[in-house]
Amino acid sequence: MTIWVDADACPVVVRDILFKAATRTKVTLTLIANQMLRVPPLPNITAVQVSSGFDVADNEIVRRAMQGDLVITSDIPLAAEVIEKGALALSPRGELLTADNVKGRLMMRDFMDTMRSSGVHSGGAAAYSSADKQAFANQLDRYLARQR
Repeated sequence: MTIWVDADACPVVVRDILFKAATRTKVTLTLIANQMLRVPPLPNITAVQVSSGFDVADNEIVRRAMQGDLVITSDIPLAAEVIEKGALALSPRGELLTADNVKGRLMMRDFMDTMRSSGVHSGGAAAYSSADKQAFANQLDRYLARQR
């Protein structure tokens, strides 16, 4: 089992939680981004730099993710693609996306995108909070406990 991170948009605090979890559990953690990232010098934690471009990092995650893996992303279309391959997705705000709920989230995302395209301003996402951090850490711990 590998944890894949859509690292270009991943909050630093979430990366730190992931580094601690990978250090503690020895799970394989791979960050994929369009830029070079610093990661702890451990054999189970790596960073992969891909070329710049629309969805290049997402496509690399989809290519590599396998059944039973976990993908950390706030990108709902990416989550839907990896779930189709049998992986799960966890947002940095602690929402676990599965085959049961990702289609509804994808439909809502598309609806909001249509609304924004027609001039309706939704105000965007709320700032990342300590409650979001705690929700992410709790959901990650539950996921890792089930894998043992």
